[in-house]
Amino acid sequence: MTNDSPNGTHRRLVVVSNRLPVVLSKRSGEWDAQAASGGLITALAPVLRNRGGTWIGWPGTSEIDAIRDALNEASGDAGYSLEPVRLPEEVIDGYYHGFANEIIWPLFHDLTSRCNFEPSHWTAYEQANRVFAETIMERTDPGDYIWVHDYHLMLVAEQLRAMDGNRPIGFFLHIPFPAVDIFLKLPWRFQILRALLEFDIVGFQTVRDTQNFIHCVRTLMTGVGIKGRRSSHVVEQPGRRTQVGSFPIGIDFEAFDAQARSAEVERDVRLAHDRLPNIKMILGIDRLDYSKGLPERILAFRNALRRYPELQGRVTLIQVVIPSREDVPEYQIQRAEIERLVSEVNGEFTNPGWVPIHYLYRSLDPTELFTFYRMSEVCLVTPLKDGMNLVSKEYCACNIDGDGVLILSEFAGSAAQLFRGAIMVNPHDVEGTADAIHDAIHMPADERRRRMRRLREVVKREDILWWTDSFLAAAFSRRLDEFPVHQYFVPQADIRAMTSAELEH
Repeated sequence: MTNDSPNGTHRRLVVVSNRLPVVLSKRSGEWDAQAASGGLITALAPVLRNRGGTWIGWPGTSEIDAIRDALNEASGDAGYSLEPVRLPEEVIDGYYHGFANEIIWPLFHDLTSRCNFEPSHWTAYEQANRVFAETIMERTDPGDYIWVHDYHLMLVAEQLRAMDGNRPIGFFLHIPFPAVDIFLKLPWRFQILRALLEFDIVGFQTVRDTQNFIHCVRTLMTGVGIKGRRSSHVVEQPGRRTQVGSFPIGIDFEAFDAQARSAEVERDVRLAHDRLPNIKMILGIDRLDYSKGLPERILAFRNALRRYPELQGRVTLIQVVIPSREDVPEYQIQRAEIERLVSEVNGEFTNPGWVPIHYLYRSLDPTELFTFYRMSEVCLVTPLKDGMNLVSKEYCACNIDGDGVLILSEFAGSAAQLFRGAIMVNPHDVEGTADAIHDAIHMPADERRRRMRRLREVVKREDILWWTDSFLAAAFSRRLDEFPVHQYFVPQADIRAMTSAELEH
């Protein structure tokens, strides 16, 4: 499938995720594939393009033969190959909507009351992961490095080992990993842990997630040895050695900074301030999901208006909710609750010339997104639990004037990196969050600038390429256990340009 390097070795990167990095659509009977967007794609596309890699994922349709031409054309444009996974129709619902999103998603976000532990979901999850592993076997060479992403595919290494035990394979979890008392509720807890330990390296967003995983292994697994430090561990068992570490994902800082400075955004920001010259904007941008703490945020804003009446007429909350899983009843209920609370707050406080909450239930185009980031004096990021939360980082990257204030949940993964510059809140504490809103609005200009300067430095330094390089450098290291994971990123060593020989063990 691939050409060997001069010394007879090759190390191609193969990314595996639930979905391919393209959006497929059918027009006039013909399939068309357009590049999708997102942080993972931004991070990994240059790596794959420069090393001639492969991306394996489900295309969102079972018509695999019909989409081949569209995927081949998209592969040529991307500079790396796109390989579709042919998931059987009968397993898709149980695998994706069932096990991944009705069990793992709520459980790993500490929302166990929302879990549906339906046994057939586990069967579908096993089957789907087996199909992914079979596709990897068919579409890769033994020397390729396989990087699997997220909670949909935690069994892939175990399935792959049964077919070929020597394939090098790593895993990164983009959502939180729960504490042991939460994880214990999972009926398939032992199977999940054993499967994750079949990877050569397992990466998490935060030290907290890493320690939760290690605690679960210590509590539930027998015959394993664990050594390491706070953010870096090695789990040893007969015939297998797994590196475990934290690798906080970042964003493309330079791209966000540049877009925020564009002439179009500058114009729209100026027009917005001209229309509302005496109003301070507070921004919330969230996907519709019960983990985002949106009802709690609106209640906190109402509390701030009630307890600090001087805010009335001076501040407006712009709450953008991105549609998600609109056909799922729980999400419909969540949307109705949010809209009921928005209506109540606006009904209580609106006066001529001022509406306290501007609510948008739709996606934003790029110019709108950057304009909202630029025009908002405060950004509210208050999830009940998040793996990372990139909105918090995007807001800082776009705050080129350097005087915005970030209010951040203690339970967002980004809190570990941004707590020194943000105002930290417990999203369950309505009055505490209301106090934070008041403090952010009244914060002196020099403190705002000092905090934002610190935030932007962190987001710029620990960006998306820093994350990619950190994980791959750790994955290709022979002695990860001797060093903290965070020391593995060396700015002047760009792993995307390394030769196959340099990446060999």
